[in-house]
Amino acid sequence: MGSESDMQPLGPGSHGAAVADVQAALRSLGLLEPSSDGVYDQATELAVRHFQQVRGLSVDGRVGEETYRALSEARWSLGDRLLHHDPVRPMRGDDVTNLQERLLELGYDAGRADGIFGRETETGLQAFQRDYGLTADGTCGPATLRALRQLGRKVTGGRPQLLRQSASFVDSGPHLIGRRIVVDPGHGGADTGVTAGETTESDLVLDLASRIEGRLAAAGATVYLTRGRHQDPTPAERTAFANDARADLFISLHVDAHDSPHARGVASYYYGTGSGTSSTVGERFADLARREVVARTGMLDLGGHPKTWDLLRMTRMPAVRLDVGYLSHPVDRLLLLDARLRGTVASAVLAAVQRLFLPADADPPTGTFVLPQKV
Repeated sequence: MGSESDMQPLGPGSHGAAVADVQAALRSLGLLEPSSDGVYDQATELAVRHFQQVRGLSVDGRVGEETYRALSEARWSLGDRLLHHDPVRPMRGDDVTNLQERLLELGYDAGRADGIFGRETETGLQAFQRDYGLTADGTCGPATLRALRQLGRKVTGGRPQLLRQSASFVDSGPHLIGRRIVVDPGHGGADTGVTAGETTESDLVLDLASRIEGRLAAAGATVYLTRGRHQDPTPAERTAFANDARADLFISLHVDAHDSPHARGVASYYYGTGSGTSSTVGERFADLARREVVARTGMLDLGGHPKTWDLLRMTRMPAVRLDVGYLSHPVDRLLLLDARLRGTVASAVLAAVQRLFLPADADPPTGTFVLPQKV
């Protein structure tokens, strides 16, 4: 359940110019042999599934807006075009990701390596250009590319963005007072998400979000919900809301369903490509939140996973999606329908948020942290 948007998805049975464009992109990436242009056949579906898997997208073999955009971005290699910051229509592509990773390896803070040329990337590039006697115009052209290719890595001993982001969070102090946290209950309005009888995902996660909101607010945080009962913001609207709020943390809540009778448990997702590029604080919080929920509820641990969904990619702060159980599984469904269990999950998320800001020597074991009551 990713975040494909309003584009009519392409899939088996589709045909036409849009399908031919998808096939051309897949062939340029070496994922598809020449075939009948414009016909979405089985080979095309398999190639799309492979692309989605390696890019951290939802793997369904169909091309919606997010997959189509990712295919377009994958065509660009560093040096194919001039790169610069456009605040209205930011440049996106694999060439931007390569530039960001190169700057990070050299020790320059270019923000997260998310393939979007934003203000942080421009600032990091300008710092590099100044240090190496180049015109500090924030544009990556031939002279800047030559300088980048001539230099070796400066930062060793771990991912530099991990060191930078983790230190920033710990240095900001352990308290939650004044922290701005956006809680995003998935779906909403006419989009009910997965259902089981009269029980809907949208209602369950809204109730859970309200419980989390109350606990975080009691601990001193400023909490915003992305929607009420009758709204269904798009992923772009949800991330823009969080960015405009200048949030410190973004938590998206979902439950799941599957045709398999064995599918059950708790999974967490953070921004990452699966090949080393990730939101490192997001990765840590995804792990904390999932393990706290599992330890306190006894639900099955399905692990944490990197994804490039726009909901995680477009936020300017660490963002995590937490899938709390399967409505299609009888045990998970009974647990989710229990208000006490939802209260326990909310307490687990509160504990995970607090642990995120604690230094390593003060971090308690999973499942044991209880926020002290105010006197």
